[in-house]
Amino acid sequence: MPDFEFVRDDDPRRAVLEQAGYTVVGESWGARLRDPDRALLEAAVLRAAAAGLSVRELGPEYAQALRDLETTNAADYPYTPATAHTARDLAGTQDLWLEGGRVFGALDGERLVGATVIRAVEDRAETAFTSVLPEYRGKGIGQAVKAASILALLADGCTLFGTGGAGLNAASLGANEALGYTVEERWYSYAPPGAKH
Repeated sequence: MPDFEFVRDDDPRRAVLEQAGYTVVGESWGARLRDPDRALLEAAVLRAAAAGLSVRELGPEYAQALRDLETTNAADYPYTPATAHTARDLAGTQDLWLEGGRVFGALDGERLVGATVIRAVEDRAETAFTSVLPEYRGKGIGQAVKAASILALLADGCTLFGTGGAGLNAASLGANEALGYTVEERWYSYAPPGAKH
């Protein structure tokens, strides 16, 4: 694997890298949500409930269902060197709960159709990933599970939330902006000259 350089869009090193023959092989973004609008979040959860889904926090007994969801969706994650999300991330699914992660899911009957994982990181709560089965996408389910996670952490006193993703994933960016997230940084992944990526 080449030695990628991850550089913010406002970093003057970008020009230096480009002059040295580095090429952009991926774009990503980071967003923050400060003092969330509780009514907006509750509305996102209620829309999913009105569609017949149960949106709630899940315990470790859902580890296999979460692995199955992620295995189904693995090929759909846009790849960039900075946002790689692969099957190796699933090996320790059970450990998510042991490491302070909280999982919020959308259930259609007993079937897990969408989920998000969030955990406290330094001064904020950071989303690790959000995943929705293909046939359920475009229906606000990703927003609903993410909104449920934010509401739960708000109740715990958290007021700052972080998330991010691949620049290629416009749907993810739009869903987060609809919940009030604001993109605060954009990143470029640079590969060295002649690197295969």
